[in-house]
Amino acid sequence: MSNTKGLENIVATESSISSIIDDQLTYVGFEIDDLAENSSFEEVIFLLWNKKLPTKDELDDFKNGLADQMAVPQGIIDHLKSYDLSTVHPMAALRTAVSMLGLYDEEADEMNEEANRRKALSLQAKIATIVTAFGRIRNGKDPVQPKKELGFAANFLYMLNGEEPKDVEIEAFNKALVLHADHELNASTFTARVCVATLSDVYSGVTAAIGALKGPLHGGANERVMAMLSEIGDEDKAIDYINDKFEKKEKIMGMGHRVYQNGDPRAKHLREMSRQLTEITGESKWYNMSVKIEDYIKEHKGLPANVDFYSASVYHSLGIDHDLFTPIFATSRVSGWLAHILEQYADNRLIRPRAEYVGPNKQKYVPMDQR
Repeated sequence: MSNTKGLENIVATESSISSIIDDQLTYVGFEIDDLAENSSFEEVIFLLWNKKLPTKDELDDFKNGLADQMAVPQGIIDHLKSYDLSTVHPMAALRTAVSMLGLYDEEADEMNEEANRRKALSLQAKIATIVTAFGRIRNGKDPVQPKKELGFAANFLYMLNGEEPKDVEIEAFNKALVLHADHELNASTFTARVCVATLSDVYSGVTAAIGALKGPLHGGANERVMAMLSEIGDEDKAIDYINDKFEKKEKIMGMGHRVYQNGDPRAKHLREMSRQLTEITGESKWYNMSVKIEDYIKEHKGLPANVDFYSASVYHSLGIDHDLFTPIFATSRVSGWLAHILEQYADNRLIRPRAEYVGPNKQKYVPMDQR
């Protein structure tokens, strides 16, 4: 066997959901630039699950279905309130709440396509309610019920902040959701597919994916970008800070990407939304600092920004707590996880790779009294 550490460049399955070819990301063959500029997140969810864009009637039905499924069982809200919210990790809370959803669903173990699609719709809707409810409860506020007339992006911001968002805020958040929806066979998506390939249920697959996303090498990069920007504090200090990182050989979050050689195609969309939002909030320093850092690192290390780099200042400008950035990633990426889960079920084979053994050989058992 060859060295396949991290399964880098190993093709593990076939999929018709998304692709990364020549540094271009597509969803079902649609370029991400086209979708980011023109589509709603609901259209993208429908596209990923059905492999086609919806008609107006299909989209209206889909939006209504999501709105109808947003309510979360009171037992889960009560469970969130029982945590020590000053210490609990938001992704741990989300992981547990999503797993609990399966206990309230009498169809949880039904494995036919219709039942799995109903569960997918319910999960997609409820994860937004869980994240926003957690964000409010830990700040001493009651959860806000969704408004059926609002779209997914607007409803999320409304349920989180308690007031209807501005159009530019909806546009920015919708783009962020679209850009994070799927990304081929990333770690959490692969985890979801491995889980359900055993014919485990949808809730188990999404819970496993959340567990993978919780790890700092996958989710959480944008939270650490914002922590870095906050630590720098002023754009005049940015270059000295980065040079210090260079000297210490420390990683700078949000720069470069394992599967893109010439830059993440998603980053430019959030860069522009960061410019607009920070200007509106009177905190252009976050955008200016980010641009200065990106340009400097690109010049000296050849690494451009990835999608996480500018999403940090976008989410910050939307008034979102920094440790909710990864749960928001999950709120978007669950659409891709569910698409891959449905695809795995449709043509399933147990995923069981091999490992290259590198340990000792021909050892002989030594009796206890001779050791």
